[in-house]
Amino acid sequence: MAAPGDPVLAELRAALPADRILTDTDVVGSYLHDEAEWAEYGRARAVVRPLETAEVAATVAICARHGVPVVPRGAGTGLSGGANAVEGGIVLSTERMRRIVEIDAGERLAVVQPGVVNDVLRAAVAEHGLWYPPDPASAPWSTIGGNVATNAGGLCCVKYGVTRDYVLALEVVTASGEVVRLGRRTAKGVAGYDLVGLMVGSEGTLGVVTEVTVRLRPARSAASRTVVGFFDTLAACGAAVAGVTARGLQPAEFELVDRHCLQAVNEWKHTGFPDDAAALLLARTDLPEPAGGQEADAILAEFEAAGARDAVVSTDAVEAEALFDARRLAYPALEQRGDAVLTEDVCLPRGRLAEMLGRIDEIGGRHGILIATVAHAGDGNLHPLLITKHGDEAARARAQAAFEEIVNAAIDMGGTVTGEHGVGLLKRAGMRRELGPAVLAMQRAVKAALDPHDIMNPGKAIG
Repeated sequence: MAAPGDPVLAELRAALPADRILTDTDVVGSYLHDEAEWAEYGRARAVVRPLETAEVAATVAICARHGVPVVPRGAGTGLSGGANAVEGGIVLSTERMRRIVEIDAGERLAVVQPGVVNDVLRAAVAEHGLWYPPDPASAPWSTIGGNVATNAGGLCCVKYGVTRDYVLALEVVTASGEVVRLGRRTAKGVAGYDLVGLMVGSEGTLGVVTEVTVRLRPARSAASRTVVGFFDTLAACGAAVAGVTARGLQPAEFELVDRHCLQAVNEWKHTGFPDDAAALLLARTDLPEPAGGQEADAILAEFEAAGARDAVVSTDAVEAEALFDARRLAYPALEQRGDAVLTEDVCLPRGRLAEMLGRIDEIGGRHGILIATVAHAGDGNLHPLLITKHGDEAARARAQAAFEEIVNAAIDMGGTVTGEHGVGLLKRAGMRRELGPAVLAMQRAVKAALDPHDIMNPGKAIG
C-alpha cells in the first residue's frame, strides 16, 4: 500500500540491500496475518526480511523517525493475531535470521538468531548430547524468536517448564533502533531488574529480539513408558488428572485428546485410533528404571480409579509416538476438513479441569457450536477448538460469543485467558478483565517507557 515516492521506503532502500524489502502486493499479502481465525489485520507498506541485527536496527530507526508501526513476525504460526499487520506499517520478518551462532556443551547453552526453527535447534543440540525442552505443537515450523515472543510451552512443559525458563540472555533492538543486550550467560545473576523475563512473552510490543541465548539440559533417558486411558466422560478425564496431581506424580507429558479430535485425525491419517470414547488421556514417564515403571503403574492406578476403560502401560516407542501424534495432529487434522477453527487457550488450576471441561461442553451446546478439545492436562492448559463452516456468518457470531464465554469462565474459576498462545488481538478484552485497572496501568507504563511513540506492534496485547 506504499504510495509512489514514499519516503519511508526510500530510506529503507538506501539503508538495506534490495532483496531485503518486499513490496509486491501478492507477496506482501502472504505476510499480513498469522493463523488466528477472524483476527483483523491491515495493509502493510512493505515486508522487510533482514539477515543481521544491524539491518533490524536500521529498519526500526527509520520507522521510529517517521512514526511508522513495526510488526515483528517469525514463522506466522501464531494463533492470537499477535503478528498481524498494522495499517500502513512495516512487517519485519526474522525468517531469514537462521544462524545457530554457538552451542557450548560445557556451559549447556546455545546462542541462536530468532529465525531458527525450534526442531532444528533441538536436533542440533542433540548431536552434543543436550536437549532444549520447550516443544510447542508447531515445533517443526515455529521459530525460537516467535516462541520467545509468546513464551511458548508445549507437551513437555508440565515437567520441564516453558520458554521463559530457558532464556538466559537476549539481544534486542529497542523502539528507537538501539541494540541492547539483556541477561547473562552465567547460571546465576541478579543484577538489576529481570528485563529478559519482561521481554519473553511481550509479543513484539517492546522491541525486536535479534539473538537468543538459551539454557540446555542433558539429553533425556531413552527409557520411557506411556500410560493410555480411554474415558467415557470428560468429567472422568478430569478426575483422573486430579488424582495424578494429588498423588504428587509428575509425568513428563500429560495430554488430553477428545473424541472430535481423534475422529479428525483418523479421517486424515487413517490411524485407526478408537474414537468412541469421550476422550483419551496420555501420560509419558521419562524416569530411569525401576522408578519409571513405578510411576507409570501409579498413573495407571489413578486412571482406573477414575473409571478409565482400556487403560494400559506401553513400553513400545513406536506405539507411543503414534499416540502422541494424535495430540500433535489434532489442530491440522481439523483444518484439513476445510472448516474455520477458532482456537482457545485458557489455563485453569488443575483441580478445576473437570469443571471447565463441563462448562465448555455446556457453552458449545447452548450456542450450537461444535467444540473439540485438546489439552496439556497436566498443567490445566486447555485448547478448545471452535469449529464452523467458512462463510456461515451466523455460526461465526455464535462461535465468537462462545469464545468470550469460555474466556470469562476461565477467569471466574481463577484461571488465565492465555496459557501459551499470547494475548495478540483475540484476548485483549479478557486480559483487561483478568488484570484489572491497576495492573493494566502498570503494564501500559512499561510499554510507554520502552516504546514512547507506540510503534512496536501497536494495538496488540495490552494495546
